[in-house]
Amino acid sequence: MADVMIMKEIEDTALRLGVDLSTLDLDSIRLPPGETCGIVSDDEEVYQEDNLEFESGFGNIVVVDNLPVVPREKFEKLEGVVRKIYSQIGVLKEDGLWMPVDPETDKTLGYCFVEYNTPQEAELAKEKTNGYKLDRAHIFCVSMFDDFDKFMKVPNEWAPPETKPYAPGENLQHWLTDSKARDQFVIRAGSDTEVLWNDARHLKPDPVYKRAFWTESFVQWSPLGTYLATVHRQGAAVWGGSSSFNRLMRYAHPQVKLIDFSPGEKYLVTYSSHEPSNPRDANRVVINIFDVRTGKVMRDFKGSADDFAVGGAGGVTGVSWPVFKWSGGRDDKYFARMGKNVLSVYETETFSLVDKKSLKVENIMDFCWSPTDPIIALFVPEMGGGNQPARVSLIQIPSKEELRQKNLFSVSDCKIYWQSNGDYLAVNVERYTKTKKSTYTGFELFRIKERDIPIEVLELENKNDKIIAFAWEPKGHRFAVIHGDNPKPDVSIYSMRTGQNSRVSKLTTLKGKQANALFWSPAGRYIVLAGLKGFNGQLEFYNVDELETMATAEHFMATDIEWDPTGRYVATAVTSVHEMENGFNIWSFNGKHLYRILKDHFFQFLWRPRPPSFLSPEKEEEIAKNLKKYSKKYEAEDQDVSLLLSEQEREKRRMLKEDWDKWVNEWKRIHEEESLHRQKLRDGEASDEEEEYEAKDIEVEEVIDVKEEVLHIEYGQE
Repeated sequence: MADVMIMKEIEDTALRLGVDLSTLDLDSIRLPPGETCGIVSDDEEVYQEDNLEFESGFGNIVVVDNLPVVPREKFEKLEGVVRKIYSQIGVLKEDGLWMPVDPETDKTLGYCFVEYNTPQEAELAKEKTNGYKLDRAHIFCVSMFDDFDKFMKVPNEWAPPETKPYAPGENLQHWLTDSKARDQFVIRAGSDTEVLWNDARHLKPDPVYKRAFWTESFVQWSPLGTYLATVHRQGAAVWGGSSSFNRLMRYAHPQVKLIDFSPGEKYLVTYSSHEPSNPRDANRVVINIFDVRTGKVMRDFKGSADDFAVGGAGGVTGVSWPVFKWSGGRDDKYFARMGKNVLSVYETETFSLVDKKSLKVENIMDFCWSPTDPIIALFVPEMGGGNQPARVSLIQIPSKEELRQKNLFSVSDCKIYWQSNGDYLAVNVERYTKTKKSTYTGFELFRIKERDIPIEVLELENKNDKIIAFAWEPKGHRFAVIHGDNPKPDVSIYSMRTGQNSRVSKLTTLKGKQANALFWSPAGRYIVLAGLKGFNGQLEFYNVDELETMATAEHFMATDIEWDPTGRYVATAVTSVHEMENGFNIWSFNGKHLYRILKDHFFQFLWRPRPPSFLSPEKEEEIAKNLKKYSKKYEAEDQDVSLLLSEQEREKRRMLKEDWDKWVNEWKRIHEEESLHRQKLRDGEASDEEEEYEAKDIEVEEVIDVKEEVLHIEYGQE
């Protein structure tokens, strides 16, 4: 609204001055240096809050100390050695190496300045060569040139820090106390980012907070829903609060592109990639791990993109994301990444390697943590031309003990799927046939919590079926598989236990479904079979307990589907990858369409996650048994809302009828006023009834045009 008011003022001023705004490119207008026109930017607010210190402009220079002190005749040799060491890291500027000389002794002073093209190269040089051992007596001490200015500002005498009075923080979980038990979601459309309540009873969203240009690329909820993270050129920020969204912390990381929270929200991982000055070199990658509450960098990782290009599901510039995977649970105790033939596992107490060394795993291809326990499942493909079989191993951390191993033969590909409680592990194995000309698929199913971790093999009835999608039931024992060929594959649902039987069994197969994606309710029991992309948004809401379809629907061109954290509602969205029909639909769990919101240039829809319930399993079971008693209160509220909606609908219809009657009466009045004119046009006939008149066809001759033409006739012609 404020933007509209400002634009109105501009238009009024332009009109007063006689300026045609259509001839102006407002985006090309640049203010003189230092001129703000009285408008305070968000950056000004940042500077005032933190009194930030700015770089001095020498960020591409490093100072190398503890060099040998040599006379003039050895100067060239020492310079050559130093230049060789530092030119391997990046491109030095012309005359980018300066080694000061003492004019009295004509010897070097034991240090030098090295200037690179970019600050990133200088940082890498500091990281790689600080502590470099030139010989026994000379170990390099490398610092950034800009650091000296900071060192000089350190006071000579220590003074105790000022004690700030305690100010109680906001309740960041206040949104969970909503009296209507609603859930929130965030959307991004155009330049606006909005947080809204899902008010399904009133069949519309209820606004919470809206801000233009809140982020420069995307937003992301933290895993427990406490924070909303935004991404900017200067770094990332997290927002939250009881009544509004206030900025809680900033994390300085220039040109950050990707972020990732730890499961317990204690840490935030940020990623950036920087182009090298030499086109032949790989991009330089910087990864920081911040403490979410304090904003302190706990550990950073720097290197080329090639150093981080192993593992993960997707990312940018050749680096797969997330680079680091966190162990399950809310304690955020371990995180790990793959390297070449190693698995590096770090603990967050010191942010160093467990046992101070990586786990050697020859040719490791993929790994995944249990969602609840410090157990890693890893996959190693075949080696030695098939003489050494592929294998899946379960590794306990921190002991690094191998709990279970399964050798696999003739393996083409392998995918790992953990069940949300860590009770089961499914390994989708694609194998070559004997001729090596085709492949077939099967599953290795691990029962993690049972003694000795037994493994079952599951093969589809048609082993040649292609696996299109696989998904475990959250907190449950069932899983669903889409298999077969498009456009109408089959969907099979299996259970890891049936009655007293602990063997896997098939519950049902749904033939010929237009589906290529599976979306289980977070509470289990219900699943949405979705046909996205080429299937044009086909939806089937299925009750797995009753093995029956509850509803079928369509959201044309849908690109995203997401259940709310309680499993009561489903959101389907069409994002800006399509030019038309951008927006989202909200559905009930059983497939009833509740409301639709259209938004141009729609980018994101994200439900706000909820933390796990504090209720014990026994209490949850007791509530389920006495659900009718608890539901009476909500049924009465639903009835009140229904009556209110009915009354609103009646009022809406009454107003429409009033508008219609007003319109009809107005035309009747005009009709009466024009009666004399109509009578005159009818030669005195007063009646308006058409049946009282006889229609006659009258022929009228009319001269349209007259043209004279002189004809010349020659004598003698007949």
